Amino acid sequence: MDSGYYAAMTGLVARTQALDTAAANLANAQTTGYRAEREYFRSALLGPDARDSQLGETVNNYGLLGGDQLNMSQGSIQQTGNPLDLAIEGEGFFEVQTANGIRYTRDGSFHRAQDGRVVTAKGEPVLSSTRQPIPVPPGEVTIGSSGVLSVDGGAVATVGVFAFPVGAQLTPEGANRYIAPDRVTPTLSPNAAVHQGALESANQDVIQGSLDLVVMQRQAEMMQKALTIFHTEFNKTATEDLPRI
Repeated sequence: MDSGYYAAMTGLVARTQALDTAAANLANAQTTGYRAEREYFRSALLGPDARDSQLGETVNNYGLLGGDQLNMSQGSIQQTGNPLDLAIEGEGFFEVQTANGIRYTRDGSFHRAQDGRVVTAKGEPVLSSTRQPIPVPPGEVTIGSSGVLSVDGGAVATVGVFAFPVGAQLTPEGANRYIAPDRVTPTLSPNAAVHQGALESANQDVIQGSLDLVVMQRQAEMMQKALTIFHTEFNKTATEDLPRI
């Protein structure tokens, strides 16, 4: 079979995957703390993403995407005035205790629960730098750039902001929550600044996201047309040329 058919097919599959990613990014452009995803091609021969063999699956999938990677660039910080709304400037994630285990997020839409703890919008405890729930006694709450939470001038706890080693890929869970890689333990971020009374927007620009979506659609259509042309040529060969042999 003509190699052009394979090239058009892998191109169509890759652009379809990229189209799904672009659509998801655009759909979450208004989601607090959302990290946009970017598609990448897996290395065929070298690097941590390369397959074990240079033959077989590696060669057959030469044009397929390796998957998506999170874009860790900074989103814009918007003031809200809520004293328990927190935004991270720099590297790191808040740590949240959920029913399914520890999860990480840049969404700092927090509030004080009835039992006095700092919780997410879903009522899940936000953890301190020592990985413990954060109590908030009655009084005026202030949170410094280092994450130290004080009530009426007295320090209570430090909001945990945790960072991962370079190259560690978190797994998205929902729109703006992430699961740590296996056997990777995050540490306190050395360069994060916490902003009180603010939230971080998604790091996906709506205009750029719309442009990416249009480009991916057009590229997918081009690959589909190329595939149709090759398919038509194969049918012509099968119906006209092969009977002559």
